[in-house]
Amino acid sequence: MGTTRLKPILKWAGGKRQLLDVIREHLPTDITVYVEPFLGGGALLFDLQPKRAIINDYNSELMNVYKVVKENPQALIDNLYNHKNNNSKDYFYNIRELDRLESFSELTDVERASRIIYLNKTCYNGLFRVNQLGQFNTPYGRHKNPQIINEEMINGISYYFNTADLKMMTGDYKLALKHLRKGSFVYFDPPYLPLNSSSFTGYTELGFPIEKQKELRDICIKLHKRGIRFLVSNSFTDEILDLYSDDSIFKIKQINVPRKINRNGSCRVPASELIIYNYDI
Repeated sequence: MGTTRLKPILKWAGGKRQLLDVIREHLPTDITVYVEPFLGGGALLFDLQPKRAIINDYNSELMNVYKVVKENPQALIDNLYNHKNNNSKDYFYNIRELDRLESFSELTDVERASRIIYLNKTCYNGLFRVNQLGQFNTPYGRHKNPQIINEEMINGISYYFNTADLKMMTGDYKLALKHLRKGSFVYFDPPYLPLNSSSFTGYTELGFPIEKQKELRDICIKLHKRGIRFLVSNSFTDEILDLYSDDSIFKIKQINVPRKINRNGSCRVPASELIIYNYDI
């Protein structure tokens, strides 16, 4: 696994940078293929830098960012400088508005990727959120000096992507699980089951309700029967505990982690989460 320290270039709700030490302690040591079907910000992927990996996310704009980072990092950096030089409240809303226009489909991959990074770095609280039409709808954040460009990290991730045996996918997470063999390891970090009705759920326009959580649990059982190891992150709720209550398959550990994405800074307190896995440490 990798030696050059990498970290996410996007701030993503539910990101795992605060949990890396705990997750790393609970990983198998003999992973042949690392699989992450809900990639998001990719904190664990960048921390481990596995030599062979399959990564996927349903969010096509997110996966386009990673595709551009791999294939055209300098053009992305150049485009980000344009956003940095023009950054203002009015400019932000003009850029945010693009996915509501018919001309959005005419943007190049580089322009779409730089747009997402720019909005992510300058929107309120770094919160990627879309409405039911899949349109970015987080307001302007009024940051004093947002770090819109991180050349070192973009180039570092690009180097890793191009030197690893890496398969990038965009779509249903189940597609990333086909044809896996023993030795593979799957890290599931789905949109969490909300703790309450006000909890953030806007990763995609579709959401991930309890029915989807049950489907994921059933897939984990099938993977277990095939000898595939996995680890699942999710919220500490009675519903999740009940879903994974079969202790002949699932091992569950409760952990506390500070959450930095919250409308009220005073509410950013440690929250209980769960990691669920099917192998011996």
